[in-house]
Order: sequence, then structure tokens, then C-alpha cells
Amino acid sequence: MDQSPSSGRGDVSVLSCFLPNVGRDVAVAVVKPLRLGLGNPDSCSLLHTDRQVKWTMEVLCYGLTLPLDGDTVKQCVDVYTDWLTALVSPRDSIPPPISREPNLYVQKILRHLYSLFLPRSDQVSPVYLSLCQQVLCAVQSLARESAVMSRDTWETVLNFLLRVNHTMLAPPTTASEQLSELSMAVLFEVWLLSCSRCFPSRSLWQTGRQMLSSWRHQPAVVEQWSRVSSALTSRLLLLTFSPSFPPFKVPDEDAALIPADMDDERVSHTWFRFLHLLSNPVDISRQGLVGSSPPSVEETIRGDGHLPHIFFRAMRGVSTQVDAFLGVAVVNKEPTEQLLPQTGLTSRTNLRDRLPSIGVTVTKSPFRDRIPTYGLSRPRSGSAPPTPVNTLSLPSAPPSTSSPPPHIRRLKAGNVSKATSKPMTSSSPHTWKSSTCPSPYFPPLYSSPRPSPSPLRCNVDSLLHLFGRWLFDAALVGRDPGLPSDQCDVTVMSERWAAGRAEACGTLCRIFTSKKTAEDILSVYLSRFYLVLLQGLQVSEGVCPPVLASILLNSTCLFCCDLRGVNLLLPSFISALEHVLLDRELLRFKCFVSPVDLRRASILTLLSLLPLPLQFPSVQSEVLLDRRLSGDDVPAGSFLSLKPRLISVLMGALQTETDALNTQIIVLAMLNLVQDLALLEAAGQTQQKAASPRGATSPNKRSRGHAVHSDSAGILWVQFVRLLTQRLSAQWRNDSALCLSVLEVLGGLAKVEVSVEENERRRALSLICSYIVFQCSRPPPLHSRDLHSVIVAAFYCLNVWLTQHPTTPDLHQESLSEVLEIVELGISGSKSRQDQEVRSKEEKDLNPASLRVKEAAEATLSCVMQVSGAFPFHGTLADEDALIGCSTSSDSSVKKFRYFVVDGSVILAMLEQPQEPEPEPRPSLTVLIRGPSGSHTWTLQHHLQPREGRTTTTQQQTLFPEHGGAAQVDAGIQRGVKHQLLSESMDRVFTVKADLSIPDLHETVSKEVQKQLESVRAAFKRCRQVEAWPQVSEKPVDMTTCRTPSPVTKFQTARVFLSHLGLLTPETLKDSGTSGVLPELVSLDSSLPGFSEDLRRLDRLPSRNCDSAFVFYVRAGQRTAAEILNNVESSSSVSSHFLEFLSSLGWPVEAGGRQVFKANRAEFPAVLADSGGSVFNGEKFVLKYVDALTEITFIVPSSSSHVIGWSKSPGAAEPMTESHLKLQSPFVLNKDSAPKPASSPLDKVKSFRFVSSFVNSDSKIVMVWVERFEDIESFPSSDLLSETKTETVTSLSNTQLIFIHPLKSGLYRICFHGNANSKLSLVIPLVNGSVVSKRSLGFLVRETVINCCHRRRLETDSAPPPRLRRKQMISDIILRYHRRCSEPAFYSALFQDP
Repeated sequence: MDQSPSSGRGDVSVLSCFLPNVGRDVAVAVVKPLRLGLGNPDSCSLLHTDRQVKWTMEVLCYGLTLPLDGDTVKQCVDVYTDWLTALVSPRDSIPPPISREPNLYVQKILRHLYSLFLPRSDQVSPVYLSLCQQVLCAVQSLARESAVMSRDTWETVLNFLLRVNHTMLAPPTTASEQLSELSMAVLFEVWLLSCSRCFPSRSLWQTGRQMLSSWRHQPAVVEQWSRVSSALTSRLLLLTFSPSFPPFKVPDEDAALIPADMDDERVSHTWFRFLHLLSNPVDISRQGLVGSSPPSVEETIRGDGHLPHIFFRAMRGVSTQVDAFLGVAVVNKEPTEQLLPQTGLTSRTNLRDRLPSIGVTVTKSPFRDRIPTYGLSRPRSGSAPPTPVNTLSLPSAPPSTSSPPPHIRRLKAGNVSKATSKPMTSSSPHTWKSSTCPSPYFPPLYSSPRPSPSPLRCNVDSLLHLFGRWLFDAALVGRDPGLPSDQCDVTVMSERWAAGRAEACGTLCRIFTSKKTAEDILSVYLSRFYLVLLQGLQVSEGVCPPVLASILLNSTCLFCCDLRGVNLLLPSFISALEHVLLDRELLRFKCFVSPVDLRRASILTLLSLLPLPLQFPSVQSEVLLDRRLSGDDVPAGSFLSLKPRLISVLMGALQTETDALNTQIIVLAMLNLVQDLALLEAAGQTQQKAASPRGATSPNKRSRGHAVHSDSAGILWVQFVRLLTQRLSAQWRNDSALCLSVLEVLGGLAKVEVSVEENERRRALSLICSYIVFQCSRPPPLHSRDLHSVIVAAFYCLNVWLTQHPTTPDLHQESLSEVLEIVELGISGSKSRQDQEVRSKEEKDLNPASLRVKEAAEATLSCVMQVSGAFPFHGTLADEDALIGCSTSSDSSVKKFRYFVVDGSVILAMLEQPQEPEPEPRPSLTVLIRGPSGSHTWTLQHHLQPREGRTTTTQQQTLFPEHGGAAQVDAGIQRGVKHQLLSESMDRVFTVKADLSIPDLHETVSKEVQKQLESVRAAFKRCRQVEAWPQVSEKPVDMTTCRTPSPVTKFQTARVFLSHLGLLTPETLKDSGTSGVLPELVSLDSSLPGFSEDLRRLDRLPSRNCDSAFVFYVRAGQRTAAEILNNVESSSSVSSHFLEFLSSLGWPVEAGGRQVFKANRAEFPAVLADSGGSVFNGEKFVLKYVDALTEITFIVPSSSSHVIGWSKSPGAAEPMTESHLKLQSPFVLNKDSAPKPASSPLDKVKSFRFVSSFVNSDSKIVMVWVERFEDIESFPSSDLLSETKTETVTSLSNTQLIFIHPLKSGLYRICFHGNANSKLSLVIPLVNGSVVSKRSLGFLVRETVINCCHRRRLETDSAPPPRLRRKQMISDIILRYHRRCSEPAFYSALFQDP
């Protein structure tokens, strides 16, 4: 008798030798009284000896094979299940022999019960299913509750369950899916209990592995294997890693499968054996390897639509365990929640770490989806159990070298598919033919938050040793064996296994992108991975949309991990991005993936590809490229030849994109590309100029330098600006977040130094003005805070363009008029010129959109009048003390000035004495103007001659009469002089009738005027008589001699200046009579106490946006604040690239010093000396960047800093204004503060404090240079935030962290951790996942800091703009020191000394 577990026969009873009716009658007669005795607790067993029990068991064995038309089979099952409890709790109803030797009899009972599961005609009836379930539950209870089972009994139980499952699951189809699930669940649970109490033998494990390999075509097998493997993995991670390690959460019912008393060693052994219990899951897709059935049955299985889905579920189980070891928590949701294209719901993921992943969904599945919702843990590297290295099977057909692969189809931005375009099709029988929806066995992809892998994750090689063979085989499954060997590299994959392939490819991408910074990967794994990607990214003939989408969704940071040889995939990825980003509808993808998420992943991948052609222009790719876009001077096949394709993809993606978040990422990529290209071209021109005198430039290079490329920075700048401004005023104008990002990009493009025509800048300026007009003209119900924030941002963008390109409004009157009209619109709410109607400004009512908009418009007006074209030489280095010449501040300096206020907003301080000693006193006036936009100093001096005609040798003198002693002979002689009002030639001009139109004087005078003229004539007559008297009388006249008068020393120049300005009129001095409304001109009383201190406080208020940021350096493996702060003490502790980065942020400025503005980075090495940046900790020096609108202070905290006490007044933490142009540090030392000795270095670290110049803001910007990318997760943010103390409490949620990680390629990877609570949180141009070059790193970081601070000012009311703060301060000074006097007293004071 064959009693092996895989045999299809059970124990044969002696009654089978008789006629069927004989055996049935005997079984009925024997079983019925036994069954009646089971329910009565007082009854005893009828069987007392071993012979009686054995004979009865022969009858029961035969009864189990009877048909189900009666109760005999059920009674047999009841008797046997009751006798099985002898190993748990013996009762009187159980025969004494069984109670004495329960293990022996239970083993025989189980062999008999197997007969119940043998194939029969009525096995689909509910009665049969109920009996099978009763037996399985009894065996399950036996394994759970029995404590006296012997090893033989455990082996028998496991053999029984294996035989039962083999009987039900080995055929192509199963009678009941529910029973199959239950039988597999009982098998695995009992097996786990055996591993805890009596570990199965090696032969039993081999038998189980062989039998499970023949059941893989059943869904329940893979389902239960995945459940148990995940539960064991969760338990293994808890035992392997520390308690602080995040657990891999599985459902409670799955976690309960693992016995709590299983020791640690058995857990690891059980996990590894269960992992390989299914053998290679990829065999499900291979002909002849699914099971042990005949070929005809195999064909039946192969035609079953569930087999590809089972293959996918197996790969999904492997993927789940890989994610657990990577520390990536994936939350599986129900399928109905993930059909994003159908419901219209999109998962708004922000950055590269929030990307879509393969979901678990059942379509038309005959069994219930029981994959639990897992939260995955983060394993520690090097802690995986010992596993053998599987020899990876390479493709059967080797790559051919005789013929190249076909050219990749290239899609240009102009050939973007429209909404009505049809998807690409192919005549190949293996091409993905469906253009609307994939096959029913392919589950949809879904979006879920996917954080970064844990820093303690396993190494890539360790995971590939475990799962690599399965994943690589699954990624290449379905290859067409009929293809010739010379087409191996473009093998077309069958769409039938696309779901499993997609899951395997996505898992491989997640494994390789989790590579650590200093980790090495075996070359064999890299080569196989690249082969998988090259075949999965094919878009010409064998495109498989699910696989392509899975690769793109999971490889967004593939080019940021320093993988060896990854750049050879650049052409293939570009082709894939063209295939996705240039397709507007994505008809072949939208049924199983959200187009928004797929495009977002593609855009993030594009971000990492854009710097590569410029970083490695001469690198040759082994993949043949299309030469149509390669220029004559660009070698075909080089990375530089790929730059036009990348630019085309970028511009095409912007034209096809409809999601706002994706669009923001695209526009920031435009700014990064143009800036990098402009800096590269500027460096190339500098090198050419340096090399041309020496004649080192070849003719080819010289011609190339002067050639104008279609993808040069200037041309791209024009194209991008046109595209952004057009769409800003059309498609994007209703999206506030998108408009803010576009305005920030336009402001960044204005700062890019490129050579373009002036009309392009004028056009951009005009479109920005048009955008402001549209937003301000919206109906009142549509006005909101977000709308006003966008208008304020648009005015700020306009200011940037005016300051960066000051010649645009100066040279073109139309541009200046348009800007001033926009200013008028913002201040008053309407334009004076509307259509044909023109209204004077004094006739209009002030009705601005909001006070914020009004302030922004006034700032633009100030920018036009005072800042544009004047930075950095506007104003002078003077205040009252400097003008007087005092070295220290004193009230005596203030008393020498006259103080007036014009229009209630401008304070005029007038000094009526010359600044420099002069040989002769002249009327001079020095005016110090303090207004909301800053302070300015003007010096005026009156001369009788113009500046160009003055001479120093001969000076005209005014003669005054001086009496002499003798009379002059010629005194009184009248000389005949003919006085003419017109030239003599006028007399020869003939008069015309038009001359008669002007009447003579005597014809127009009235009688009163006639009388006055007669009196004048009489006076003239008397004068002539007096003058003629000396000649008539012939007597000498005593005349006085003229002499030089004494010079005048008092001129009242303040009175003259105010009079020339038209301010000394009764209207300007008259009180309006309205409470709170001052006259146009008022004077201030400088003698009142506190006046000089308030003026100095006003001078300390900035007129620019003053912000600060902190810079830290983290070496590999550092986790504490003390270690991080110690790094910058010495240059040997930091990288030279970090010091170059610091120099690109700004220039050294003395902290608290009164230094003249001078952007000289040449002083950086001298100031730096041997430090690693600690010199810029705020004690002696800081790094400062200043432009016309912004001032940023960069501070590098260090452990050697002393205690710094900061003033709590708002002005104490502010830099000087433009009038001083002394870039004083935004930190002012308290007079009472002094360095305190620290008892230990750690105490010195904790005593270090800074104050942010971002007044009344709870936001903080921290830049961190990390040598190892994994250290980002362990960065001690809370500890270091305490070292950058501000006036307001800053939480981690309000801290913007910008991590900068240098790559081996010379590029820099950016990880941005911002405030995700804000709806305007995406700040550009740097986002999470950006890859930038060394050239543009400093510029992009500064722009990000500026935009972060600007966004915070837009969102909060606690940080008003500097102009408004100065305006409020001026109003307070006026109300406090206003001199209230009458008009006569005011005039008389002008003639007196101050």
C-alpha cells in the first residue's frame, strides 16, 4: 500500500472485500450506537479492548467512503473527531485503549480520515463541504490544544494535511475555493505550530516544498503563502532589530499565526524555509513547471485567466517583503479607493518620496482578497539571516553584436498628441493592443505615500541574494522564444504576464534606488538590472504600458544614487519620457494608473536628467542615437546631442500638463536649466577671451563660440519667458499656487544674465502688468486673501524686473507709462485713463483692492523712482552724527538740524551749514530724507555761475558805493546809449496783418491804468531833469566810490528750499480741521526727550526684505549636535566643495560693523583662513548677499561661539538701511552681554544663540550639507534648532530644511523638507528630488531662501513688509514730536537759528 503523502490512496478497510451492501449495512449498524453515546456525558464507551477498537475502526474507515445520501458518513466523522480529543482532554465516551495510547490511535485515525477527501461524485454538495470543514477544524484544534503529541503524531498530522491539500489542489480546478483556502490555512497554521513545538524533519520540508510547487496554480496557495511569509517577516524584524525599530505591522489574525512561544532561532529558520516553500514563483508562468499535471492539463491551466493574476500575487508577496526590509511603509487600500481615473480622485503627493506604487486589486477574482494592510518596518543593514547566493540565470539568447537595435522613435514638443489622437499601434502580435483598458487580470496601479528607505535598511546585495533571482526572472518572463537571436536586445514581451512583470520591475527599481552612499553593488546585479530596464523602457515596437509605468513610478531617483554605469540608460529614459510626457491623454495608461501620478514621476525623473548633458558633454553612449538633432559641431552619440531632446520634452510637457503641482515642477526645471546653461556659456566665453591672445583656440572652436545655437541660454530664455507669461495670463490665472510659482520663476529668470533683445524684456514687463490688471479687475465676490497674495507677488515680480533691467522703463516711455498706470491701479483701485474717459487723479476716490495691494503698489512706485538703476550707489554714508562729524551719537547733533514732515510720510532733516570748509561762504543745504522706502541724503549749494563755467582765478565781486574826498571830472556826464528790446534786423522785417492782431499798449489800458502811466511819465521827467542839472549848471558832483561789501554768512537756505518746493504757502500750512489729518507741511520739535533715539530706531528699520538662514555641515555617520557644530572649526573637517558653496552664497561682512557695500568675494579666502566656516558664526563675520530688494544673512553656527545676548526690540535685530549702505549685521550686541566661560564644550554648544532677522516670524530656514544621504533621517533638528534661537518660538513644522548631498558625478542632490501644512508649500526653484550643478547651486539656494521667506510673509500678518513698518514708525514720530504753533510763529522760526 502506498502511504506516501503524495499518493492518491488512503487506508483500505477489510469491508471493501465484501459486497457494497454488506459493508454499508455493517457500517450503519456499528456507527449508530457509537454516535448516540457521544452526546451523553454519563455514558461510557462500548469498546474496552484494543481488538474491539481496531475492528470498529476498520468499519469506520469503510463508512467514510460511503455515499453522502445517508447519515453514516457524518456519524463516522463525528466519532473520529470526538476520539481525536483524546490528546487534548480524555472523556468517558472515548474508549480506554485510545485514552491509554492516544498518539498511536490518533495517527491511525488521521490515516482513515484521509478517505473522506478522496475524489467522489458528490464532493460539491454542502454536506460534504461541511464534513471536510469539520475534520480540518478538528485537526486544527488538536494541534493548537494538545500538549502530549509525539513527534510521530506531528509528522502524521502534517502528512495528513499535505495529502488532503494535494488531493484538492493538485487538479486543474478545485471543487470549492472556500475549502481550498481553509485547507491551506490549516496546513500553514499547524505547520507553524509544529515549528514551535516539534520542528519538522528535513525530509518533510522537502516533501512540502515539492507538493506546494505542484499547487501554485491555485490562488489560495499563493495567497496563504504570502500571508504567512509576511507574518514571519514581521516577527523576524522584531527579533533582529532594536525595539526602537519601527515594526512591520500585519493584521492581528495574521500575526496570531506565529506562536508566541517560538524561540528566536526557530523564527529565523522557519522564515527562510517558508520563504522558499513555494520554490521559484516565476515557474507559475513557465510551461511544464506550474505543477506535475499532464501536458493536456497544463494547457487547460495555461488557458485559465487566473494564472497571470496568481503570478502577480506571488510577485506582490515578494515585493511586500522587499519593502519591509527596505523600511518603506506601504499602505494597501481597497481597489475601489484606488481607481483614480474613474472616480476623478487624485492622491496629491508632493515630492519624489510620495510617488505611486503597485497596488493590490482583484478583478473578477473567484476568491476573497485577503491581503492585509501592511505597515512595513525598516530592517538594519547586515542583519538579515544567512542565505545562500542563488546563481542568477542569464537570458537564453545572448545579445547580438551583428545588427544594431532599431532607432528609438523621437517625439518633439510640436508633435504632441491631442485629445482626439489615437494611441500608437503595431503589427506585432505581442504589442499591447488595447488602447482603452488592459486585460482583466491586470490590477490598477495606485498612489500611496512612500517615504524614503530607512537608513538602517539592508544592503542591496543582501536583498538581491534573497529575492534577486525571482525578481530578475519575473521581469524577463514571457519572452517570445520564436524571435531570432540577433533581436535579443529588443525582445518583445508578452502582455499576458504584464502585471507580474510590472511588479517585479518596480520592486527592482526600489531596491537599486535604495543604494546607500558608500555602498557597492555586484556588477552582475547591475548588468542584469540595466538589461531589465532597457527592455522594459522599449517604446518602439514592444511597448508594454504597465511595465513602462511601473519603472517610471519607482525610479524617480535612479540617476541620483551614484550607480555605476547608470548613464547608459539616459537615451532609453528620454524615449520613455517622450512617450509619456508628450501624450496629452495617455489613453493606454489611464485605465490602470493615474495619469497625474505617472506624469509626476516622469517629471521628477526629468529633473534628474536635465543636468547630465551639460555635466558630461563628451561622454559617448553605447546605445545608437538618432542624429537628426545633432549639430555639426556636436559629436553624434554624445550626451550633448541629447540636450535638444530633453529641452523638447520639457517644453512639450508644459504644453500637455493639466495638473497644477506637476506644472510647478516643470516651470522650476526651466529656471534651473536656463541658469545652468547661462553660467556655462559665460564660463566658456571667459575661457575663450583668456585663450585667444595666446592663440590656443582652434578655428573650429572659435567658430563654435560665435555660432548661435538654437538651444543657447538666450534663446531658451526668450522661449521660456514667452511661454510662461502667455500661460500666466490665460490658462493659469485662476490657480493661486501655480501663479505664485510662475511669478517666482519669472523673477528668477529676470536675474539670469543672458544677452537678449530689449523688446523681449519690455514684452515680459508688459504681460506682467496685464496680469495684475486682470487680477485687480475681478468681481468683488472673487476677491480673497489668496488672490491678494498673488497680486502682491506679481508686484514684487515687477519690482525684480525693474531693478534687474533698469534700462527697460528708462529707454521706453511706453513701458514706464504702463508701469505707472499699474501703480495707480494698485493704489487707487482704478486707472485715470479708461477707454475714452480720462479722470484726474484728484477726482478719484481711493478704493484699492486691499491695503496689502496698496502697499505693494507704493513699493513698486518707490522702486521706479528711487531704486531702479540706482543700486548700489543710491544715498550716501550719512546720518546726523556723520554729517556733523561726531564720532559718537549725541543729541547735540540733532539740535543743529531743522525737522519738517511733508505729506505726513517723509521726514526732512535740514542742515544749513556747508559740509566742507570753503574759502568763501555760499548758500548750502544738506537734506536727510527719511521715508517709507529708505533714507537718502542730498547736498545743495547755490552758485551764481553754472558748474561748468566757474573759474577759480578771477571771481566777480559786487561793488558797493564808498565816499571819496575829491570830485570826479567826468562824473555826471550822460552817454548816449540806444536801448533796444529787439535786434536791429527786426526793423527791416515787413509787417503783416497778423502783427495788427496784437493791439498797442495804449489802446488796451483802462482809465485807472492811464492815470498810473501818467504818474510814471512825470517821475521819469523829473529824473531826467535831475540828471541834466550838472551839465546845465557846470558844477562838479561829489560821487561815492564803490567798494567790496562784506560777505553774508546767514542765508536761511531751508526757507529758500521749502519755498522753491512750493511748501511755504498758506494752503500747505493751514490745518484741515479734520481730526488726525495734519497739514501738508509740519515741523517737528527736536528738543523733546527721546527724539534722537526714535530717529536712530527708525534708521535701524530696513527698507529691504531682510532674511537669514543657517548652514550646517554633517559628516558621515554624525547624529549629535555637538559633532555637527565641531565640523566647521577646521577646514580639514569639511569638504572643499562645501567651502566653495559658502563662497557662492555671499561675501564676508563684519558683524555689527559699519561697512560700505562692496560685493567682493575675493576677500573670502583671507577671512576664512584655516576655519571650516566657523568664522561666519555671527561673532566677527557673517556671509551677506544683498541686492536692490533683498538682504540675506547666512550664518554658520559653531561650537566655539560664545553667549550672545540679543536685544528684544524689533529694531535691534535689523540691518542698516540704504542711506548707510553699511551692511551692518542684522544682529546687534547687547551692551550688557559678555562672553561667559563654559565648563565643557557641550555647555558652550548649548549656550550658543542666534536671532533671526525675519522679525516676528515663526519660520526658520536651515541648510544642511550631508556627506551621506542616509543621515538626513537622523539629523538632530530639534537640538540644532535650539542653537538658532529666535525671538519667537519655532517649531519643527515651521522649519524649512534644505539638505544638499554631493554626488560622485559632481552634481548635487537636493532633499527639501518644508512646511507641508500650507497650501502654498511648494517653494521653488529647489524641490525634493532636484539635481543641480555646482555652477548654479549657490544661485538656486539663494532664490529658494528668498522665495521661502516671501511665501511666509504672504501667509502671515505677523511680519509686515519693511516699507509698512517704516511708515508706521514715521507716523508715531510725527504724532509724538509734532510742533503745534501758529503760522506767523512758523514763518518767524525759519528766519532764526535752529
